[in-house]
Amino acid sequence: MVDDFKGRGGSPWGSPPGGGNGSGRGPTPPDIDEIIKNIQKTINRFIPGRGAGGSKPIFLGLIILVIIWVASGLYRVLPDEQGVVLRFGKFVNTTQPGLNYHFPYPIERALTPKVTKVNRMDVGFRAGSDSGFSSAGIADVSEESLMLTGDENIVNIDFSVFWVIKDAGKFLFKIQDPQGTVKAAAETAMREVIAKSRIQPILTEGRSQIEVETQEIIQDILDEYNSGIQITQVQTQKADPPDQVIDAFRDVQAARADMERSKNEAEAYANDVIPRARGEAAKILQAAEAYKKQVVARAEGEASRFIS
Repeated sequence: MVDDFKGRGGSPWGSPPGGGNGSGRGPTPPDIDEIIKNIQKTINRFIPGRGAGGSKPIFLGLIILVIIWVASGLYRVLPDEQGVVLRFGKFVNTTQPGLNYHFPYPIERALTPKVTKVNRMDVGFRAGSDSGFSSAGIADVSEESLMLTGDENIVNIDFSVFWVIKDAGKFLFKIQDPQGTVKAAAETAMREVIAKSRIQPILTEGRSQIEVETQEIIQDILDEYNSGIQITQVQTQKADPPDQVIDAFRDVQAARADMERSKNEAEAYANDVIPRARGEAAKILQAAEAYKKQVVARAEGEASRFIS
């Protein structure tokens, strides 16, 4: 086969023997036509029944196929996507939005997952089609929502976790079940926060702090797994006592409210009565002091008249 590529004088590029030094001139430029003819002859040896004249269309066709194959490595990543390049099925790198290139298939291929889409994971309940109800229906999942508080009460809490893809490569190849991973991390984090909290703040003004702490813990867990996921928000949907004891709990809450109201009324009465009582006492003391001075002055006057 090597002989087929040799041109004049035994040089594959048609140069004189000796690399051009024998004639004293520089290397002779390669003869392109001769090179093409030699390549055609080589190809014809592998295509039986084809002469030199009939191989030109096949050769051009092969060149076109090669060009198309090479060009197939071009791909576009949209603004809301991130490119993930695989080489023989193994993750290589990520690419940013715009026109990019990878080695043609089957050497490399590219995936373009959406990375700006906000995903939602509900914990403790299923809403809409996920619950099997109508679009307005909600199904409670008690095994997820019932949690033990720091003061040994039970609270039924439903919440949602919102997340986006931060690193598409890690997201696709570091974790097998992204939705399940987020859900497990979210439930673990919420249980940890609730276990350190008293029930009263959970049901009233402490929800926002619980959401912040839960989001931080979820993110820490996902970062340990190199999940490529970013938690954007944790939102509490409901926080109530369990359905089995909610009536009794409401009675307790009502009793506490009555107690607080009675306490406030007593404090208001005390704040009204005590200052008045102190004022009356001050008046009595002043009157007594004046009477004392009057009596003493009168006695001193009578004593002075008696002596004189």
